[in-house]
Amino acid sequence: MKILVTGFEPFEGAAINPALEAVRRLPDTIAGASIVRAELPVVFGKDIEVLRAAVAEHESDVTLCIGQAGGRTHITPEFVGINYAHARIPDNEGNQPLAQPIAEGGPDAYFTTLPVHAMVEKMRAAGIPAAVSYTAGTFCCNEMLYAVLHLCATEYPAMRGGFIHVPYATEQAAPLAEGTASLPIETMVAGLTCAIEAIVEHPEGDVAGAGGREH
Repeated sequence: MKILVTGFEPFEGAAINPALEAVRRLPDTIAGASIVRAELPVVFGKDIEVLRAAVAEHESDVTLCIGQAGGRTHITPEFVGINYAHARIPDNEGNQPLAQPIAEGGPDAYFTTLPVHAMVEKMRAAGIPAAVSYTAGTFCCNEMLYAVLHLCATEYPAMRGGFIHVPYATEQAAPLAEGTASLPIETMVAGLTCAIEAIVEHPEGDVAGAGGREH
């Protein structure tokens, strides 16, 4: 099995993006699966182009995208991506779409085809804070979740796809408000490793309506 794991570049003036840092530190092999990586721009439209090229290059069995959700306390696999872009801030090239579809004529939403509940259970068993999320927002992270699932549905039917949000890194939280949630990047690496192990162990997925189960 080959798993493409993507991470976004820093955005909104940040020096790092913990998603990308964690992706870079993943082992090259997890549970027998080969891990390949790609860095995505935080730019509407361009992120999809880079994703599409990476999928075509690596011919991955699974594509797992990682992004930062500052303020969240847990590592959160996403359940659903929506066909809607509504940016509260400009992207890294100044674009700020409001109330725009990601894919003209595409479905309103896609459910992930990854075993998000099993991924959370695996992380929690390792003592890592994790929870299923039912909203990926309306910025580039949601665009990427929707885009990878649209690719699965329209061009790569044998591929599975999904998205995980990670909190701020500990070093990012230092200058922020007291009590801002964060995790060490190494904890994120451990969590993502557990999540990928669960993906390998559950090829059928566990999402209702996506060929599997929900629990």
